[in-house]
Amino acid sequence: MIPEGAGFNAPSRMINRVHYITKLEIEMRKSNYDKFPSTKISGYIVSGWQTIIRELQRTNNANKTIAVDLYVGVHEEEIISAFSHITSSYIIQTRDLMKPEEEITSMTSRFITEDTLFGYITNLQLADYFDPTKLADARLKLKESPHAIVIGTGAAFVVQDDALVVYVDMARWEIQQRFRRHEIKALGIDNREEAVSLQYKRGYFNDWRICDRYKDKLFHRIQYWIDTHSQNNPKMIDNATFLKGMETTIQSPFRVVPFFDPAPWGGQWMKDVCDLDQENENYGWCFDCVPEENSLLFNVDGTLFEIPSTDVVLLKSRELLGEPVESRFGKDFPIRFDLLDTMGGGNLSLQVHPTTQFIRDHFGMTYTQDESYYLIDAKEEAHVYLGLKTDVNRHEMIEELREAQTGAITFDADKYTNKIPAKKHDHYLIPGGTVHCSGADSLVLEISSTPNLFTFKLWDWDRLGLDGKPRPINIERGKEVIDWNRDTAYTEKNLRNQFSVVDTGTGWKEERTGLHPNEFIETRRHVFSTPVNHHTNESVNVLNLVEGEEIIVESPTGAFSPFVVHYAETFIIPAQIGEYTIKPYGLSEGKECITIKAYVRFRA
Repeated sequence: MIPEGAGFNAPSRMINRVHYITKLEIEMRKSNYDKFPSTKISGYIVSGWQTIIRELQRTNNANKTIAVDLYVGVHEEEIISAFSHITSSYIIQTRDLMKPEEEITSMTSRFITEDTLFGYITNLQLADYFDPTKLADARLKLKESPHAIVIGTGAAFVVQDDALVVYVDMARWEIQQRFRRHEIKALGIDNREEAVSLQYKRGYFNDWRICDRYKDKLFHRIQYWIDTHSQNNPKMIDNATFLKGMETTIQSPFRVVPFFDPAPWGGQWMKDVCDLDQENENYGWCFDCVPEENSLLFNVDGTLFEIPSTDVVLLKSRELLGEPVESRFGKDFPIRFDLLDTMGGGNLSLQVHPTTQFIRDHFGMTYTQDESYYLIDAKEEAHVYLGLKTDVNRHEMIEELREAQTGAITFDADKYTNKIPAKKHDHYLIPGGTVHCSGADSLVLEISSTPNLFTFKLWDWDRLGLDGKPRPINIERGKEVIDWNRDTAYTEKNLRNQFSVVDTGTGWKEERTGLHPNEFIETRRHVFSTPVNHHTNESVNVLNLVEGEEIIVESPTGAFSPFVVHYAETFIIPAQIGEYTIKPYGLSEGKECITIKAYVRFRA
């Protein structure tokens, strides 16, 4: 609950005795943020196309058909060129076996829609893409003359069960970079010249869903995995090494590989704390726990091998998520952590997220994008916009938003929304339907449920996007989901700093910080200078070190090796781990540290 007497302008009364990291200390400290976390294993790995081709030829001594299956977004030309050097075989490309592009465009149109940003979740399967006659002819040819290499998405679907199956995987963060360079084709069509937003929309609502469903049923057939995230620098592991990496990952705390992006409102904080390129104008985002887009790194005897982190969610969902969470969300990782940097930057857009019913009816999603803002750092003038002012005239507000969109006026956000002074370690809860905006001069840990596209921007402060064009505004959708009862009194009572002490001990304190009862995510904050006991309680736990230089995560039974975490790093505790401890480590020994933990709430 809010401490007594704490109005919007009152200082946040939260934690005594903690030594907060100041701006000066950030500038003086040496970054220890690990941008390339990896899981160390021993196993089989080879590098370079020449070596990979030679190894596959040696393995395929029975001269079976080779199926080189691809996740959409792989550079197909690189794969075809590499395998064309096997002169004893002929190549069949799966694109040549698919329906004509105009038929695929028509087939997918109801999922892609005419909207600039939003589509509808597809129910198509990969088999729907193939032309039955072309497919039958190719299979007959393979049966009569099996010395072939089938390359492309769905290659394993084309060949017989005894074929040698190789899979070339790709993380979505890299796919998005390739969208921006207009260099990859979509599933079954060539849309390289389309706007990046349209390429992303097709991937999000259609192509990635189809490829994940297909891959989930293919794991047992894959014999080799190839990593081509770095073009013309391929690496290959066998399936035994892949499975060992999967198993090792979910038996220990782990981190996915963070990636960083600029933003129109981006700031300067992450440049120093995360050791990023100082020459870049800004960094607005750090996606440090978005498993559907991040990647995992396996350190195989000193060589890094990259795969999408969705693979561990698909293959090890129960061990990772916990049986109750898997039962509720299937093979979706339901918790997302990312960092929003506005230090020296600007406000995010004034926005609202849809309600569950709206997102289900309009986009085919099963749950909505509820979230919260936890402030890791903030300047004195920092603020957030949260909730509406009491007795707002909704019709007047919507009309002024519309006028602002035409350029006739500048929208006065302060007139309609609560502008709340924000302090370091404040926590603001943002259930769907709540108008909100993170302001300038803060570093926000955004904790949210996973649907990550569904932001209805209402106002963007008269500015352009990084591409020099106005960013899409969704006033008409926004007005359909705004909860007009989330006014000043409601916001102060229910959405701001809902802290309550859960338990204390010598050198530690556990506090409940939310989230809102409408949200399925529970968050707990631990302040500690001595070891703290934790338990996953049948749910995946996601944590961030929001204060302190280093901590160490350990198993009371020695079930996993000690795991070191640094300031601002997000890490994942698989549900199957159960009990674990966290204590200050290294530069933080003898000092107080703070973690924020999120997990799926099963009951209030």
